[in-house]
Formats: sequence, C-alpha cells, structure tokens
Amino acid sequence: MPATSSLPLVFDAPRRGMPPRHLADMSAAERRAAVTELGEKAFRARQLAQHYFGRLNADSAAMTDLPAASREQLGQQLLPQLLSPVRNVDTDEGTTRKTLWRAHDGTMLESVLMRYPDRATVCVSSQAGCGMACPFCATGQGGLQRNLSTAEIVDQVRASAAMMRDGEVPGGPGRLSNVVFMGMGEPLANYRRVIDAVHRICDPAPDGLGLSQRSVTVSTVGLVPAIRKMIAEDLNVTLAVSLHTPDDELRDTLVPVNNRWKVAEVLDAARGYADNTGRRVSIEYALIRDVNDHAWRADLLGKLLHRHLGQFAHVNLIPLNPTPGSEWDASPKPVEREFVRRVRAAGVPCTVRDTRGQEIAAACGQLAAEE
Repeated sequence: MPATSSLPLVFDAPRRGMPPRHLADMSAAERRAAVTELGEKAFRARQLAQHYFGRLNADSAAMTDLPAASREQLGQQLLPQLLSPVRNVDTDEGTTRKTLWRAHDGTMLESVLMRYPDRATVCVSSQAGCGMACPFCATGQGGLQRNLSTAEIVDQVRASAAMMRDGEVPGGPGRLSNVVFMGMGEPLANYRRVIDAVHRICDPAPDGLGLSQRSVTVSTVGLVPAIRKMIAEDLNVTLAVSLHTPDDELRDTLVPVNNRWKVAEVLDAARGYADNTGRRVSIEYALIRDVNDHAWRADLLGKLLHRHLGQFAHVNLIPLNPTPGSEWDASPKPVEREFVRRVRAAGVPCTVRDTRGQEIAAACGQLAAEE
C-alpha cells in the first residue's frame, strides 16, 4: 500500500500526452474564436456543434451543409478522432455493452452502456487508470496513466447516445437518459475537465448533448477540497461518495485517501453539497465477504449517516464484482440482506445495485487490463 504522501491528491495532473484540441473541449465562445482563427465565418462553429452535439455526428465528411474545403479543415482542426473502438462486448441479452476504447496515444479506457426498461445509462471513465490505489478495484491495481480530456469524456457519452439512437442495443431505437462518472479513474482528481464535461453533456444543443443535470452522477472516493469546490459550481448533479466502510481504521486500507481525509470530514463535505443542492448523496458501499460486511459496521454506517447526512443519505450497496486472481469476494446473500436490514433500521434508505456484466469483466479496468 503506498504511503499517504505518494497519493496524487491534486485536482489536475499535467497535460502530458493529452490529445489535440477538440470542439467538445471548448465553450461556445471558444468555438467561435477557434473557427475564426482558421479563417472561417463564426457561424460555422454553431454548424459544427449542431452536428456533433445535436446529431451525434463526429465525421466532418458527412457534414454536407459545409463547403468541402471548410469541411476538411474544420474536421482536421476541431473534430480529430479521439477514441477508436477496440471491441464491444455484450451481455445480459445484449442490453449491457462494454466498449474498450483506444485513445490517440494508445491509452486504453472503457465505458459501459446499460439499457433498462425505463432508462439507458452510460458509465464513463474520467481517467485512464486510477491513482487512488483501492486494493479491491481492478483500475486501482493498474495505477494512473493520465487524465482524460474533456472531449474524451464527452465523446464516450456521444458515442453511447448514438448507439441508443441507432438501435444498436436490443429494444429498438431509444434515448440515452443517464450518465454516471463511475468508470475508470477518480473524477474529482481530474476536476476541471470533469466539470467542463458535465456542462457539455447537459447544456442544450447545439452547445451540449442536452441531458438533465439531475440525471448525471459524479462519484468520488472523498477528495474533500474538491467536494467543497463543487458547491460553488452551482451544479445539480448527484454526488456519490465511495465510502465502503464507516470506520477509519479499515478505510485507511480499503480507500487509502482516507489517510488524508477521514470519514467524518468526507461526510461533512458531502452534507455541504447536499445542503446547497437539496439532492440526496449516494453512499457507495462495495460489500466484501468477511472484510466490511459485519453487522456492527452496518449499525455504525447507519448511525454515522443519520448524524452527518440525515435525510440526504442513501446507501447504494454494491455486491463486489471480483477481479481475476483477487483475494476479495462478494458477501453471501444472507449477509447482504442482514446488512441492508440494519442500515434501514437506523432510518437510512438502502438499496442493492443491480449487478450487470460480470461475465464480460464489467468491473472497471478489467477489459483494459486483459488487452
């Protein structure tokens, strides 16, 4: 386990290996400036954005309302291909699709599209790898390669929205409704690019993909300064805190960043966000056999959440998705049910996440590790 001082606790890493600029990295004003710098009329920026965000089209060659010469230049300069699909792996009768992407520099990352009867959710990566070093997580085992750019994050969402529109997931053509930042990486360790990506995902077309902020969830292992910084962003997204145990002694090992910010401080920061937004905080808890599934931990979890978050707490219990060769395993169902019962007895809502895609290595980082 790395020492506390070695943990990457800054909000943004250097831009080493970052991809070329892309339309989705820019605000509307920045897009207009970029287009005019290329000698084009400013209104071309809106045309490009309408294609990319409104029509989910990233291929400039198909943008026939632009002159051919402009198409080529604008495509090369503002719509470079950022992500190439390496492979798609489907399960759950095709309703869960995991995509392995290769970035411009060979970096591998993953996203997972999940279709339910009432919604379609994409789980996106915010970093290639992760530096938080949680020992039960496949991504954490591989370490951090680099931050993803805003456009690399947004393009995972655009591609998933296009898959839904084109009926590539069983159930016919549909609409992407939800985005969760729960793929590879710690979103708040790539703070600015993630926040900018939220705006591109949620701003109405042609400035963004037009999803509701209330349908976006941003997760964190508990980077307290970044949670507090989010309060000033005036967002309405759901905050999810990957807690995994209520006691500092075990969390220091399971979530090493806890050596820097303890459980009470993380929950207090989350309460500040909840007070500002009026939104419930999702407490993520991966239930691990004989590690954090004890009855007394369920009691302590309920007590702490009642004290620090009150009506804003909701526990999302996650049956562990074991990774190959790992010593960690999911808790037995009777233990899981008793854990849920005890948390609810403390007055805290608690639900068990629907597990999908175990047979396609859907735990974050597994597919990239295999490749």
